[in-house]
Amino acid sequence: MKAVSCFANIYLCREFVDLRKSINGLGVIVEGDLSLDLKKSALFIFCNKRRTHMKILYFDKSGFALWLKRLEEGKFSWPKDIHKKVVDISAEDLELVLDGVNIWTRFESVYFETVI
Repeated sequence: MKAVSCFANIYLCREFVDLRKSINGLGVIVEGDLSLDLKKSALFIFCNKRRTHMKILYFDKSGFALWLKRLEEGKFSWPKDIHKKVVDISAEDLELVLDGVNIWTRFESVYFETVI
């Protein structure tokens, strides 16, 4: 797989997907449900309902490629409070999700009135 940072956009499909789908089935979701261009320089990310499997689909000049990651323990963090069909994330955020970090709960900023 090419480096994640090589892609112009990274789109995460927020709704869970039946990952028995292969390139053609996931491509229908990208173009039909998400209304995105499959041949764009982009990664399209899908996750199963149990959040133990993730598939990444992309077009690589001469054809489509599909990448699968299966967790042996734990679950992928996935957006819950976002009500859009597709979420645009950064390459850094994708790497954090793949490493098991929950990027969807951010810390609130802390402000100090005085410093001792």
